[in-house]
Amino acid sequence: MSLTTVFFGSPEAAVPSLERLLDSHHSVKAVVTAPDRPRGRGMELAASPVKQRALAAGIPVLQPPSLRTPEAQAELAAAGADVFVVCAYGLILPPAVLDQPPLGCVNVHFSLLPAFRGAAPVAAAVLAGLPVSGVTIMQMDPGLDTGPILDAIEEPIWPDDDTGSLEARLAVAGGGLLVSVLDRLEAGTIEARPQDGSQATYAGKVTPEDARIDWGQPGPSIVDRVRAFSPRPGAWTTLDGRRLKVWRARVAGEPGGGAPGSFAGGAGGSFVVATGEGALTLEEVQPEGGRRMPGADFLRGRRGAAGKLS
Repeated sequence: MSLTTVFFGSPEAAVPSLERLLDSHHSVKAVVTAPDRPRGRGMELAASPVKQRALAAGIPVLQPPSLRTPEAQAELAAAGADVFVVCAYGLILPPAVLDQPPLGCVNVHFSLLPAFRGAAPVAAAVLAGLPVSGVTIMQMDPGLDTGPILDAIEEPIWPDDDTGSLEARLAVAGGGLLVSVLDRLEAGTIEARPQDGSQATYAGKVTPEDARIDWGQPGPSIVDRVRAFSPRPGAWTTLDGRRLKVWRARVAGEPGGGAPGSFAGGAGGSFVVATGEGALTLEEVQPEGGRRMPGADFLRGRRGAAGKLS
């Protein structure tokens, strides 16, 4: 016996869950993913990472722009799946879809629910400077990540983690946990537990403005912001009216002087910036229209090693 599934997902972070599902004894009847979108300098249509993996495995792919149309819902119903599996899909599943499979819909969510419900849980955990995150498999209901928890697993957040590195580990851990949950769902041995809504926090979709650096904040908080918004959209500041992205930063081993945002050359020509509390060394930056480079190289290429970021 095995469960028949339809898998919903789009980005690279969803691929490990799909791969673990394909390697399990459960079957994937179809994959639902985002429509192809223009990408790159040529803005050519490109398939999502999940679509690419599904096609390589010979799995039928559905790409409805909405799940609220009768046509999309009929396509899903035709799969006759026991359970729908969702991981970073990108669209909300309406009640008419949630109610289709006999065993419901399960979601792979990259936080320890009820913490950080919403679109950007990994960035939110890094931004908060937490030592631990995790993955929750939940039974979906019409709310925003409010359904009962089927299982969860913790994952440490290391000091050198950014959102990209942490998300990659959570994706792998989530794939393994997903198959374990489906096995127990099939056997009828899993027990769901309700979330404590009073402990819920939310992680909304990240905007470029969220990633702007406030140099009046303490240095460690700014480091967390840099980590949280790497690789997307990239923490940024402005210098002489142009954006400067900051990809890596650390608390400086020397005190900063001057107002928050003022910078000067530190030991060995390092790029040292004063903050609201202490100073930071900007280890990797990217000027607007330019390439990523060591902060010291950027500073060397300027006329004068002092200035102010805003």
